Amino acid sequence: MILSQRIEAFIKVGNFLKRHFNNSIVSSEQFLHEGLNKVIEIAYQQNNWFIPDFINFTLQQWANNLNEKELNYFCKSITNNSPQNVAIICAGNIPMVGFHDILCVLLTSHNAVIKLSSDDNVIIPFLLKLLCHYDANFEKKIFFADGKLSNFNAVIATGSNNTASHFEFYFSKYKHIIRKNRTSLAVITGKEDETTLKLLGSDIFTYFGLGCRNVSKLLVPKNYNFKLFFEAIVDFGFVINNKKYGNNYDYNRAIFLLEKIAFLDNNFVMLSQSTKLHSPLSVIYYDEYESVNDIANYINENKSYLQCAVGKGLEVPFGQTQHPKLNDFADNVDTIKFLLSL
Repeated sequence: MILSQRIEAFIKVGNFLKRHFNNSIVSSEQFLHEGLNKVIEIAYQQNNWFIPDFINFTLQQWANNLNEKELNYFCKSITNNSPQNVAIICAGNIPMVGFHDILCVLLTSHNAVIKLSSDDNVIIPFLLKLLCHYDANFEKKIFFADGKLSNFNAVIATGSNNTASHFEFYFSKYKHIIRKNRTSLAVITGKEDETTLKLLGSDIFTYFGLGCRNVSKLLVPKNYNFKLFFEAIVDFGFVINNKKYGNNYDYNRAIFLLEKIAFLDNNFVMLSQSTKLHSPLSVIYYDEYESVNDIANYINENKSYLQCAVGKGLEVPFGQTQHPKLNDFADNVDTIKFLLSL
């Protein structure tokens, strides 16, 4: 398969997703749309973090990215190379989080040996079957590993800090990308209006805050009043109705009360002052700053743990953390460059 053929197949997947969400369904593909709806239902039944709204949100982001312009720009550095078997160990914290790695492997003409997370094992296979539906040449390039990984030349693995240590040891003799826990922070100046703070709410609560691009830490001016912030995020109160999220909220609130830790509360999320970066689910840590140097120093000190820095004048505007482009690589490691080096 030449590169243009590989790109064309992914464009067809993107167009299918656009038709699905625009309700402009081609009659010959009715069964595929019904299949996708069923897959979304099954994914939620298997993992209650994956509510249909968030799965649909993810699929719509891919529909926006899988187009001719975006893919051609993303693939501009890809040259002919010798296909290798690349093992991809997928995380399962948010829907389809491993799909970008699979896309990169297949676009660079390598073979994908995929180890799915048990928390996310139906949506990705459906889309890859859809890809093969549009170009059967992909069938011999996609493999799923049910048990122990074997027959691979390189590894891309995503997990927690604990699993990353295991991956580093186990895959040390292979060329690899090993990703660890990351999170994102936002800088509030105190001049934001309610609309801007609502956009920040989407950065915090999309996927219930489980992704590395979710904001879990706020840097705020000294003596910042959170009243407008709480008013702006009220529409995200639906998260507390999710049993898994609600259990985390109840647990962390009980811990704060038992340990007499000060916190602010709006009945679905708690704010607690801390120098720490990673906050527990249902909690947002905040820290105060007095100057722009304080902000720069904090970001610089934590850059190896940060996926996004959000705010006016920073790399990601409010409301955009969950709208990454194809070249917004996880951990800022260029996956395409790595794959072309094999």
